Amino acid sequence: MRDPTIARNYGDALVSLATKAKDLTGWGTMISDVADAITRDERLRLFLESPRVSVEQKNDVIAKAFQDRMPRLFVRFLQSVIRHRRHGLIPEIAIQYHALVDDIEGRVHAQVTISREPDNKLAKVLTDRLSKVLGKSVVPHFTVDPHILGGTVIRVGDTVMDGSVRRRLGRLRQKMLASA
Repeated sequence: MRDPTIARNYGDALVSLATKAKDLTGWGTMISDVADAITRDERLRLFLESPRVSVEQKNDVIAKAFQDRMPRLFVRFLQSVIRHRRHGLIPEIAIQYHALVDDIEGRVHAQVTISREPDNKLAKVLTDRLSKVLGKSVVPHFTVDPHILGGTVIRVGDTVMDGSVRRRLGRLRQKMLASA
């Protein structure tokens, strides 16, 4: 099995646990916090990766560190991940978890590239139109690129909708050169 598939399976299990606990958002925050801690704190990462520290010791430390901060079931999930030596996948598990929750809640993330910084009105109009076109709630992630000259370039998953002025001018140029 490949790592993304394994992380997806763990993410699915975590979604099931969070659904039982009726707290998808809270569990998402917790797995993200743990993933961020592992990514940022080199000492924690080295501790979890060390073959000199037994799995039982690692799980004891995790239990003591999180017992008052996180639900017991969540801590047991983390201990299971560590017991199966998949602690390196926790950041990917967090990504998979959020993707699954987005799918459940009918939400999609869109990379929106525009030529200037969007104001609140423009951001709302773009978000509303995208939501209507895609039939899902859209979470836009805006990027400013003055090279597109105007219009928008929208990426949702593998789909790219390029309505930029730069692209339109390029197509017009090709037509003019083809007819000459």
